Amino acid sequence: MASPIARGRENALIGELRTVFATGRTRDLAWRIAQLRGIERLCDEREREIAEALAKDLGRSAFEAWIADVASTKAEAQYARKHVRKWMRRQRVGLPLSQRPARAWVQYDPLGVVLLIGPWNYPFYLSLGPLVAAVAAGNCAVVKPSELAPATSALLARLLPQYLDPEAIQVVEGDGVTTQALLAQGFDHALFTGGTEVGKKIMAGAAPTLTPVTLELGGKSPVVVAADADIDVAARRIVWVKLINSGQTCIAPDYVVAEQSIADELVGKIVENLNLFRAREQIKSQPIVNSRQFERLAGLVSSTTGSVVAGGGVDQATLRMEPTVILNPAADDAVMAEEIFGPILPVVTVASLDAAIGYINAKPKPLALYLFTESPELARSIIDAVPSGGAVVNHVAMHCLVAQLPFGGVSASGMGAYHGRWGFEAMSHRRAVLAKRSNPDPKMFYPPYSRLAVKLMRKIL
Repeated sequence: MASPIARGRENALIGELRTVFATGRTRDLAWRIAQLRGIERLCDEREREIAEALAKDLGRSAFEAWIADVASTKAEAQYARKHVRKWMRRQRVGLPLSQRPARAWVQYDPLGVVLLIGPWNYPFYLSLGPLVAAVAAGNCAVVKPSELAPATSALLARLLPQYLDPEAIQVVEGDGVTTQALLAQGFDHALFTGGTEVGKKIMAGAAPTLTPVTLELGGKSPVVVAADADIDVAARRIVWVKLINSGQTCIAPDYVVAEQSIADELVGKIVENLNLFRAREQIKSQPIVNSRQFERLAGLVSSTTGSVVAGGGVDQATLRMEPTVILNPAADDAVMAEEIFGPILPVVTVASLDAAIGYINAKPKPLALYLFTESPELARSIIDAVPSGGAVVNHVAMHCLVAQLPFGGVSASGMGAYHGRWGFEAMSHRRAVLAKRSNPDPKMFYPPYSRLAVKLMRKIL
């Protein structure tokens, strides 16, 4: 349920934040660095509590909580802290002769008050990663965590005021109704991470107030495995990332497209690594976030026309599912039509890489493209042929952890990007400034225009 602050105080809340922003204190470099240091300290000092909340919400181990949520958040904040001074500098630009004498520059102004809407699958990292960008750019912010991760949401509501400026950064808990009520108040920017269908609702909710949006969505991120790939490495890396958070990751490998000549070997090694990586686990199945997601995933397995070559077992009582590999499901299977977002990995064999490209491009543009090949030329040709939000060669999902790279989707997989400088710029207004002198002030530029003045202006301008 939405909290009272969300249901009854939206107007007062955004008004309070605008008052704080108007004081100018969030523009100061020292304020920005203090907030970024606060996020770093939060990660260091409260790791155990964060891990406990993630275990309650998602059944995640302490190690996965650290590597997927805590370490990644701290790295984002640390990188921004070390570079924000440089990012804030004015960028001088040259001028055409017709505008001289003058000076011109681009300056990065804070947008004002921004809304950050987090998802349930990485509820700490994907709530605070956008917050890093927001405070680095000097904004006030409202953080709206996902109600589907209630323990983490409550943790953020309790801890953020202890580590960050509580007057400039506030947490609002609640459901989708809360989110729409907040959007209706009109923010200077909204960043949402989640599914495509909810993303459409966010965009629609932002439209009446013309709130600009960054949408980090999802889609079916494919893996292309070429015949010349290192099959051992490909199988290990695909399986490792697929198993993280039970496959409930927006940039998880959704399905594999393999050249026919190496498909059997690849599938065998994928299954081998599934068993190896889970060998020490007493329970071989993985937790699913809730019954709705569990039933959807179980339906994908039960309805497939492909061959289940590993896993397939489900336990409704505990909402757990075995990591599952499906070989050659039909293109119109539900498992190939919608984003999986769970521990199911279809593998499709194709006669050629051209066929692989055609297969992928028949679907909406994905958030990420992964390809395994030993040929840099082949990698570049596939990247150029298959549109996607981002791409990784010979690994999976690692681009998300590189702060120097923009992270975002394209078309149905999202709009806009953030991380590092890209997040700073997404949360800033790139403001053009032209500073002219009072003199010289040639009269020829003012009416009435003589024939000579017009002739000269045509040459100068």
